[in-house]
Amino acid sequence: MNCEVCQLKELEVEHFEIREVLRCILHTILFHRALGLVRPKDVDLELFEITYVQCGDMELERKIDEKIDQFIDRVEKHPNKKNQICLSFYEVKNKHATWFTNKVERLFWEHWYINLNVMQHPKTPSGKSHHSKLVVDPGVEARGARRAALEASLRDVLFQIIKFVNEKKDHVPSIPNVEGIPFPYEITISRCT
Repeated sequence: MNCEVCQLKELEVEHFEIREVLRCILHTILFHRALGLVRPKDVDLELFEITYVQCGDMELERKIDEKIDQFIDRVEKHPNKKNQICLSFYEVKNKHATWFTNKVERLFWEHWYINLNVMQHPKTPSGKSHHSKLVVDPGVEARGARRAALEASLRDVLFQIIKFVNEKKDHVPSIPNVEGIPFPYEITISRCT
């Protein structure tokens, strides 16, 4: 069986943006791979002018939030490292059973790699300049430009997902059931560097 891999464009995010960015990407992938019946739910991002669609499955949302919490935990324990989260789809095949075992094999057919570079901000001195009324905080403008760049990059990633699911269909196995997410999946977290 052929396993397709989609390496999504790396995104540079600040710590407070992680949850919203990962929710958007993970739910978008899962929605586009949910080939069964779903209850689509539009979600507007709070930090960006982007709307994405969820499958409307509370258990799925809970699992995604749990993995995002683990990802954020990893980022906090290992700052200044690039982190990756992988969403993999697989089908389950029963291997030849022996007397004492019933082996189940996972046949992965798709991996989605989401790479986040979480920016760390240096501590800024708290001393005030005697020219504070004349000086405009250059950080405000820079943050606005960075936020706009991240929003554009996030849109690129969403289009990358849509392009991939539309072009890469031959490796998707036949649908085992028609309720919601028909394929088993797993979300794993690793550190890139």
